[in-house]
Amino acid sequence: SDVRAAANPHYYTRGDCVPGIKMDGMNVLAVRAYTKAVTDWMRAGNGPVVVEVETYRYYGHSMSDPGTSYRTRDEVQEVRKTKDPIVMLKSFLLDGELATEAEIKEIEAECRKEVDEAVKYAQASPELEVHEMFNTIYCDMDGTRVRGADSMTYGIHSP
Repeated sequence: SDVRAAANPHYYTRGDCVPGIKMDGMNVLAVRAYTKAVTDWMRAGNGPVVVEVETYRYYGHSMSDPGTSYRTRDEVQEVRKTKDPIVMLKSFLLDGELATEAEIKEIEAECRKEVDEAVKYAQASPELEVHEMFNTIYCDMDGTRVRGADSMTYGIHSP
């Protein structure tokens, strides 16, 4: 729990002189609006912004954490039904008559197809060699040292 782990669990207020904002990460439209506002603020030269995006994790932290020791399956299912970002956006589009059920089904089918193709491509691709681990992390970083899997190892980024 963040209350046990932090002296101040309101992370977006901890920047002292750096402004902060907290957003509902489960609301696609809110995230879009806040992200636009924050990037506009920074691009205008006003400096950085601390952004806390609150979301709900459906699964545990790892393979050894099923995520059921600190919440019930019913709780997870309730969040999926009432606060899931995709479900909420779909409801917004349908309720506002911005899309039809048929249009949403078509979008969902296109998304599934794209994901399936990407998975097949990834599974068919050879594993990268270790020296390629730091390639194409960011653009315009040729020759930059990038910290590896631990704080003691570094790789050189190459395009």
